[in-house]
Amino acid sequence: MAKVVGERMGVVTALVRSAFLVNAVYAGSSREYGLTPQQGELLCVLMARPYGMSELGRTLGLAKSSLTGLVDRTVQRGLVRREPVPGDGRAVRVALTDEGAALADCFYAETCRRVEVLPEGLDDDERAQLAALLSRVVLDNEVPVVFMELDEEAGAPRAADAAGAGGSAVRSGRTVR
Repeated sequence: MAKVVGERMGVVTALVRSAFLVNAVYAGSSREYGLTPQQGELLCVLMARPYGMSELGRTLGLAKSSLTGLVDRTVQRGLVRREPVPGDGRAVRVALTDEGAALADCFYAETCRRVEVLPEGLDDDERAQLAALLSRVVLDNEVPVVFMELDEEAGAPRAADAAGAGGSAVRSGRTVR
């Protein structure tokens, strides 16, 4: 990758072009694992815990009919399952199957690896500054947890608030807080 020194973009241009860059990486990881980008996103969201359909629709920003189709196609592949919500006979939630959890783990790791190299031209201080600024934009705009934080020491996903305030979720035998 050629490094252009001194070229500046406005914040809108930089954010839009960054979104395109990350979307392209996400699409590439999805193709490698035989997923659509939407299925990859669904698996990553469900890594933390099962979601009810309404909450899942809000998190993914999908209308009910679009979400139903996405979940149906992913159920047909054996990656997710619908399960009843205790105490509510009509409601269902969506959870990863064992196969879906294994695929989600691999997909997540590959996507993290690919995204991690995007800012390789930045030194440690610049990377920290970029992370801090982007974190502020994400938090200020109340973006839902659609991709868990990578615990860089453990090399595994960490969902600090994906289980809800102060809550925890159990997946694949480990507790995610």
